[in-house]
Amino acid sequence: MAETLFELPFGATTIRAWTSARVTEVEGPRLAGPPPPVRPLLERALDAPVGSERVEQRVRAGDRVTLVVSDATRDEPRAELIAAVLDRLPEVRLTVAIASGTHGPTRGALPSGLEALAGRVHVLVDHDGHDDRDLVTVGTTARGTPVIVHRAVVDADMVVATGVIRPHYFAGWGAGAKAIFPGLGQAAAIRINHRWKTDPTARPGAVDDNVCRLDLEEAAAMAAPRSFLLDGVADAHGQVRGAVSGCLRAAFRAGVDLARPWVTRAAPRSRCIVVSDLAPVTDSLYQASKLVAAVAHLLLPGGTVVVVAPCPRGVGPVDVVNQSIYEIGLRPRLPADHRILLVSGCPAAEVSATYALAVDSLQDAIRGADDLLVVRGASKLLLE
Repeated sequence: MAETLFELPFGATTIRAWTSARVTEVEGPRLAGPPPPVRPLLERALDAPVGSERVEQRVRAGDRVTLVVSDATRDEPRAELIAAVLDRLPEVRLTVAIASGTHGPTRGALPSGLEALAGRVHVLVDHDGHDDRDLVTVGTTARGTPVIVHRAVVDADMVVATGVIRPHYFAGWGAGAKAIFPGLGQAAAIRINHRWKTDPTARPGAVDDNVCRLDLEEAAAMAAPRSFLLDGVADAHGQVRGAVSGCLRAAFRAGVDLARPWVTRAAPRSRCIVVSDLAPVTDSLYQASKLVAAVAHLLLPGGTVVVVAPCPRGVGPVDVVNQSIYEIGLRPRLPADHRILLVSGCPAAEVSATYALAVDSLQDAIRGADDLLVVRGASKLLLE
């Protein structure tokens, strides 16, 4: 029987395997032409905000503005986002806050793009959701989530949230209100919100019927009643092809409407699914778990998900990966009888402490499979 060769990204290199199985390969739609320059997209969005006045009309000279940017676990055009906002707000007292959520502070390893600040920032907040000293309690959402956030949110006259809209496995989509909460929230409070990931409505692509999303949006609105959104909109290959600005909820939903056809793909169910992506998603098992979530609904009973991720940042924190991510976020989406194999650069002994099983090679992981579904860029797709 003829064999098929397929090749997948693996950090700075690639990994390949041969198989005689039936292979279905899925990747995101290829949109016409190269992506446009990001800065003009942002300028056009700022000129036509959704559900809001322009950002420069909403602040006065001397106002305290907190600009929220994502941490290094997100691949985003931070320099362009920061510059676009700063050019509109030249006379404010600026705080830039790195939204790390439960990930912990950067501890000096700042995400790329912050060089755009060039002395224009008064305060740089390297948020640590595990340290209560700079956190403020605002209240509790209707669903019982404590709203505890960094004081840089509460003390601001305006909070400008930035990010890139792309699918998220339980919040529906990334970006939007997520920059504020969970981005600048207390880790324990965030995990209370994240309990909603077990709800059937907490699924990729869902917004207005997603209880987890609605809860975090309520939390963000309580913490930052004066807010403004500037988000890029990514295609299925992580390239920013659009942008939205304005009201935290309305502009976000406009961005979702733009993104949805760019990232939606049909895919068959399978007993063996191989998932891959690029860094930073594949830098750790914590992040690479998103690849499993993207295909969980396609896995047949008794099936296997093979995660191809070099994980140079390791597999931990193991308790969070096993409990908060796997037990709460992944297991309910998977058939009762399943296996998850990890092809990585991590020692087998380290992987054995997690929900995944280590395999030496992709070739070993797919051995004996009759059919294969290979999903490239899985974390960036909505699979139907």
